[in-house]
Amino acid sequence: MLKVVAAALAAILLLPQIEASAQAYPSKPIRFVIPFGAGSATDALARIAGQELEQTLGQPVIVVPKPGADGALAASDVKRAAPDGYTFMFGTNSPLAVVPNLQKEPPYNVLADFTPVAFLGENTFFIVVHPSLPVTTLRELIAYAKASPKPLNYATGNTYAFVSMAMLAKNNGIQLEAIRYKSEPDAMTDLLSGRVPLMNATSTSVLAHVKAGKLRALSTAFDQRSPLLPDVPSIIEAGQPKFPIGPWFALVGPADLPADIVAAMNKAMAAALAKPSVREQMERHGFVPRSSSPAELAAYMKEQLGVWKVALQDAGIEPQ
Repeated sequence: MLKVVAAALAAILLLPQIEASAQAYPSKPIRFVIPFGAGSATDALARIAGQELEQTLGQPVIVVPKPGADGALAASDVKRAAPDGYTFMFGTNSPLAVVPNLQKEPPYNVLADFTPVAFLGENTFFIVVHPSLPVTTLRELIAYAKASPKPLNYATGNTYAFVSMAMLAKNNGIQLEAIRYKSEPDAMTDLLSGRVPLMNATSTSVLAHVKAGKLRALSTAFDQRSPLLPDVPSIIEAGQPKFPIGPWFALVGPADLPADIVAAMNKAMAAALAKPSVREQMERHGFVPRSSSPAELAAYMKEQLGVWKVALQDAGIEPQ
């Protein structure tokens, strides 16, 4: 009887410690695995968000680039991680919506292998050319490509650029050949040298070069002009239909991430995205922050799998 009482008393005494442990999250550094390389838009945005979260959560946020395989390497890393709230993917449409449709045997199931945490927002893209290409508008680019006896090469460092340019080619009956890179910074090297004359790229990669005259912007990739380059027409103004796909970002963790950790990270991220100083920094990269609940993100990810499946079919891109 005394042993039972002692055991019960010990359990009661442990309760505050258990509660304290549950409330201690996070108690060590958090990893944000990103699907593209250092210097990419994803890298810049993850670091901006991470710096703010460090202040909120009181722990370092370490950005870990894992470029390659259209983001599948980063996603696979997070899939294998322990569901303890210390590894997330600061991901994009590439690993979360395109890889499952682009690979015949994808290395993960987006809806089963990840825990949706928070939608983060969308990014801005511009269709740009090297100045050596004798075109100043998107209409001129299409005419030039039609007159060319061979396909016109374009650089691409992400799946949005790859698929959108394939759709542009199909919509206009022109030949464009994708030169694919692990990440945009790698692609930019060849674009700036003129080795590849064309690219649909993030404002993070091209803005400074356009302003310096090293690249020429023909249009945005969207139906509206960007305040970053207000003189550059939208793709609709340039005579093209709006692309049915868009580049977006989301925070996800491994499967079975505890609900309290999901709620804590969702709350912290929403607060970060709402902070004027954070929004200002992100908007300089052409990023439009937009938060969500985990349930809203789950529904969006499911929808986007279908959207990108149709887009790949429309662009004539077969799973490999």
